[in-house]
Amino acid sequence: QKTAYEIMPSLVGSEMCIRDRYAADENKNLRELLDFKRETKLKIIPASIINKGIQTNIKALTIDVGSRDSVFTNQAVLTQYGVIGKTIQVGKHSAIVQSISDNNFRLSVRIMPSGAVGILRWFDSNICKVYEVQKNVDVNIGDRVITSGFSKIYPPKLPVGTVSGVYDERGSYQKVINVNIQNDFESIQNVFIVLDEK
Repeated sequence: QKTAYEIMPSLVGSEMCIRDRYAADENKNLRELLDFKRETKLKIIPASIINKGIQTNIKALTIDVGSRDSVFTNQAVLTQYGVIGKTIQVGKHSAIVQSISDNNFRLSVRIMPSGAVGILRWFDSNICKVYEVQKNVDVNIGDRVITSGFSKIYPPKLPVGTVSGVYDERGSYQKVINVNIQNDFESIQNVFIVLDEK
C-alpha cells in the first residue's frame, strides 16, 4: 500500500497535465481568434463573455463592451466559427446578447452551393432547424449555411453551420434542414461584435 508521500507526485503530475492541456486549448483558441480578426474584412471589436444565463425569459450572454466602445443594439455577435447572436441591450460598459440558442431567436440563412434560403431556429444541443426551404432545391448533408444578407443586422456570408439532415415536410412544398452549429456554447469565452459591414 502506497503512502501519501508516494501518491502525491502522481497527483501533482496529473494536475500539471490537465493544466497544460487547458493552456494549450486556450492558446489554440486565442490564435484562431487573432487569425479571424486579421483576415476578416468586417469592422469588428473583441469582447469577453462575463455572464451566461437567462435574462427576462431570453437565453443571453453578457459581454464586457458597451456604448463607450461603439456597441449598440441589434449588432451581430460572432466567433471565428460563426454567428452566436445579436446585442439586445447596451449599457456604457457592457451589453446583453440574445443567443442563437434562445427559442425566440430567428436568422435568415442561405444554404450553399444551392443558394436556398430559409429561417433558422434553435432546436437542441448545437443543432438548429431551417424552415421555409423550397422542396425542389437541392440541399445535401455537408452543405455550408451562411447568413443570407436579407437582414440589416447580419452582413451576408457570415458562417452559421453545416447541413446535417434534410427532411421533406409532410403535406407541404417545403423541406426542413438540420444544421450543426460549430460553436460550443458551453465553452465560448470570447466573441466579436460587428460594428458595420465595411
